[in-house]
Amino acid sequence: MKVALFVHCFFPSHFYGTEKYTLDLARNLRALGHEPVVVAAVFPGEPAQADLLHRYAFEDIPVISIDKNRLPNTRVKDTYYQPEMAPVLEALLDELAPDVVHVTHLINHTAVLLEVLARRGVPVVATFTDFFGFCYTNKLEAHDGSLCAGPANPAVNCLACHLKEGAQRSSTKRAAIARRPAGAASLARAMHAWQRTPGMRAGRIAGLVQDLVQRPLTLMSLYRAYHHAIMPTSFIREAYERNGYRGRMTNIPFGVDLSRAGKKARTGPRLVLGFVGQIMAHKGPDILIEAARRTLDPGSYEIRIMGSLSQDAEYGARLQRLAQGLPVRFLGTFPQEAMRDVLDDMDALVIPSRWYENSPLVLLNALASHTPVIVSDVAGMTEFVREGVNGFAFERGSVEGLAAVLRRIAGKPETLHAMAATTHYDMTTLAMSERTLEVYEHAIADARAAAIERRSA
Repeated sequence: MKVALFVHCFFPSHFYGTEKYTLDLARNLRALGHEPVVVAAVFPGEPAQADLLHRYAFEDIPVISIDKNRLPNTRVKDTYYQPEMAPVLEALLDELAPDVVHVTHLINHTAVLLEVLARRGVPVVATFTDFFGFCYTNKLEAHDGSLCAGPANPAVNCLACHLKEGAQRSSTKRAAIARRPAGAASLARAMHAWQRTPGMRAGRIAGLVQDLVQRPLTLMSLYRAYHHAIMPTSFIREAYERNGYRGRMTNIPFGVDLSRAGKKARTGPRLVLGFVGQIMAHKGPDILIEAARRTLDPGSYEIRIMGSLSQDAEYGARLQRLAQGLPVRFLGTFPQEAMRDVLDDMDALVIPSRWYENSPLVLLNALASHTPVIVSDVAGMTEFVREGVNGFAFERGSVEGLAAVLRRIAGKPETLHAMAATTHYDMTTLAMSERTLEVYEHAIADARAAAIERRSA
């Protein structure tokens, strides 16, 4: 079976959760005798390629990368529906002639890909790894920092998020208003009302408002092209259903590959807490450092922060200042093959995210390595956590909530050591891929049935 895996970006330049999921699928599909090819992209603003299409191999998997610097976004609509992508995608599909297309992220390709695939009758599967289909920021985090259920009707709250995001990079009077949560909301409502008045329905501002208000409607309409959608968590399935997705869905959790051998006993008197991931504000490592400062004696613990401090240099510098005088070590990134050793050297992994996570791979790796976890109480993580059995949860964004958990385990290493025996996660990437192949077969059958129905109509 020829499988084209469309993802927004890929190794070696990008290597986070969705890219890793795509790589794992491609590896296993190849091992199972199929022919995967990855179609990725270079984000506008990243170093340009020599040509629009760059072909290379990663771990012997063929990759085609589209340089979006040559097809830059000229308006917000281009971030989710860019007609200029159609001829590029048509030519690629002519070349690849896939039996099935699996979209692991639409960013950069945009929903024009779904339009092209629907015209061709190609079987198409999606994995919804985040909330792109209905959320402007992909994170379900509102402009005021609260969790969001999805677009209002109309999606003026999405416009508020756009204004708040843009305000961080501007010094105009409008930006000063938008930097305040209430200001972003009131400005969004005013702009929406203004562009609806006669004579004001054209122009740059009206176009911006319309692009954002139409975004969820456009995407949900074009998502009908998916013959099947894979949902890694029950939470993300419910979120898409709540926001209008009615396609065929199957829950397949992400798989992880590392030794399931028992966790080795740690020695030493100090509690070792770890954070692994993107060092960015929405991931919340500052919450962990501040909670430890308030709760734990400096001689009783160590925090290991693993991730790149340069991804958000301003936040990374602020985090280092916050950690001054505390037993906090910034250890940078590490190769994937070292994951088990890294986790074995922790008593617990802490994931203090401020936004809805969708079963982050580091959480699943921790559980598979018998490392207890401490997580924010958002549904994309708590559905994997049993309180006091394999971990603990605390109120999202609450330093005091995390501090309360730390008080429960401070000076009691036996608590976490005992929990290691009841902490596990069994899904491997091979098992995940085998279940995904079953979904491909269903999608191919559905596409054939639809083609027969069209011919007989």
